[in-house]
Amino acid sequence: MKLDVIKLDGKKAGSVDLGDDVFGLEPRADILHRVVRWQRARAQAGTHKVKTRSETSYSTKKIYRQKGTGGARHGDRNAPIFRKGGVYKGPTPRSHAHDLPKKFRALGLKHALSAKAGAGELVVLDEAALKEAKTKTLAKAVKELGWKRALIIDGAEVNENFAKAARNIDGVDVLPSMGANVYDILKRDTLVLTKAGVEALEARLK
Repeated sequence: MKLDVIKLDGKKAGSVDLGDDVFGLEPRADILHRVVRWQRARAQAGTHKVKTRSETSYSTKKIYRQKGTGGARHGDRNAPIFRKGGVYKGPTPRSHAHDLPKKFRALGLKHALSAKAGAGELVVLDEAALKEAKTKTLAKAVKELGWKRALIIDGAEVNENFAKAARNIDGVDVLPSMGANVYDILKRDTLVLTKAGVEALEARLK
């Protein structure tokens, strides 16, 4: 697959060959779904917690005698049946993460990249670099290029001035190639890869 390479000012800067084994697959929704679920499960905090009857602050005194009252038998007021009592089998802190094979995760990333390439939502940029860290300059370039919700993936390292300038632009995110992931790629309208980012991703996924 051949794509034109552009500069930040919109001018052409040659072309690049994209490997079909990374950018030319037929996207499968089931693979993408599994990888996104794995990512979101790992990101879930799992800090939800309620108090059990041993943790609620109430008297542990037996509220009335066991027999002879005509009422139900009860111990203390911490029982789940009472107001302000403990919760029975409520949520406790835990990890929601589950395992997913490394090869499957890599396959998911290939399918995400292929989905963007197939939908015509992939742009190859010559380089993501600025001489000065000015948000105004970058925001103007992004507007002229028509990027509204864009993810920009660079090579091993992101240019510091470019990252600082992009920080305050709504809808624009910048990641190094090692930070590329299925969830972030799929939730953006436009995927922008630098030439260095293309090389890094192809080396990572081959």
